[in-house]
Amino acid sequence: MRCLSALLVVAFTYIVTALTAGDLSAATIVSLTPSGLQGYFLRTDAQERPRLRLTGMIEAGDAEKLRDLLVKLQASSPAKPGMPLATIELSSLGGTLSEGVRIGELLRSFRVVAVVRKQDVCLSACALALLGGNTVRAAAAYPADCNVEIGSKIAFHNFFLDHSALRGVTADDPVASRLQGFADARGGAAMLIRYAADIGLPPAFVANLMARPVEEFQYVETIGEFLALNLCPVGLERPALPMSHQAVNVCNNSLAMPAPLSAFIVGPITAPEVRRYMLERVQDGMNAAKTKGRLADQLASWSVMRTKEEVDKLYEDLRAAGVALPELVGPTFEVSLNQAGRVRAACYVSLSATDPDRYEVVLQGERGLAEAVRKPPANARRMFLFDRLAVANQRPSSDLRDVILQDKAGDRQGAPLSSGVVPGRADAGD
Repeated sequence: MRCLSALLVVAFTYIVTALTAGDLSAATIVSLTPSGLQGYFLRTDAQERPRLRLTGMIEAGDAEKLRDLLVKLQASSPAKPGMPLATIELSSLGGTLSEGVRIGELLRSFRVVAVVRKQDVCLSACALALLGGNTVRAAAAYPADCNVEIGSKIAFHNFFLDHSALRGVTADDPVASRLQGFADARGGAAMLIRYAADIGLPPAFVANLMARPVEEFQYVETIGEFLALNLCPVGLERPALPMSHQAVNVCNNSLAMPAPLSAFIVGPITAPEVRRYMLERVQDGMNAAKTKGRLADQLASWSVMRTKEEVDKLYEDLRAAGVALPELVGPTFEVSLNQAGRVRAACYVSLSATDPDRYEVVLQGERGLAEAVRKPPANARRMFLFDRLAVANQRPSSDLRDVILQDKAGDRQGAPLSSGVVPGRADAGD
């Protein structure tokens, strides 16, 4: 249908360090040679993996071009088991919403990793495509399996309707124009909701996006936003916080419902006593549940609990049996919550002093110790060391502006919020 071109997520800016005239041209997809690899992505299997780069405005037909290329890659260079087929760098100011979604679906279907370099901008339709290219290996590691270099600019904004295209199909009937706009808006919203659900994004993502004014950008900058969108910042160092504060952040990020940081109380558990202390917490849980049996008898035995050798052996035996006890990798802390004047233990966190991606956490539940409710991303466990409001990738100092593209028909003015095109509608011919 001719109004397929009406659903645009067009975002332009004048970030002086990033944009050239080529950014406003139609999208191109090129292959990169292994010698072109730089920085964090220099892993052996990454060098062997085909690498692509998409630049320019995303327009109708770009997804089909990418599909043809990926089909050829799949036939000529099939991916190793458990590995992505290829990596694609994205640098685009946006374009057609439906095409950006289709590209994201292709990246997910073909297991292609999308990355954004620190010098690049990925906005609107490009950002939606990026969300589909977050394939993570089972043996993921930081930073080799991350996909957003700190310094890049990634932002979403609400889609809008191209008035000139809509007028072209309803020129003589204002009522038909309004009905078409309503149908297109409903279809665009449905497409975004389905896409978000397919790639595992929270329902609030689409709601927040569509509730924003069309000219207002939603940047990906905080740790919480990276976690919610399953994206991973490259170049993230350990936070400059005391280890005790990092333990609080790990605990809070692991809970089902985060709490205000002011509600937490944290204290260290001395190294010589930590295993005995944790075994006593297991014992408390068993006593509360009135558990009987050999394990309860062992924990109650003074001869077992008084010698370091016996405590260490019992601790490791219980861990091997699946009891929720943390591996002790460094300083260990008890993190408690003060809620309405009632203080209760919430978590036990052990942190490596040298490796920010190595830590252990267990929760203190009403019936004893339990595994964390929320798990850190395999490719960037260090993100849990930060508060979710901490900024990982600063937005540009001068905000992105919406520069309305001038086309041959005149101005493309932003239509009312939630305008778009019904997804999957066949073109009726030009």
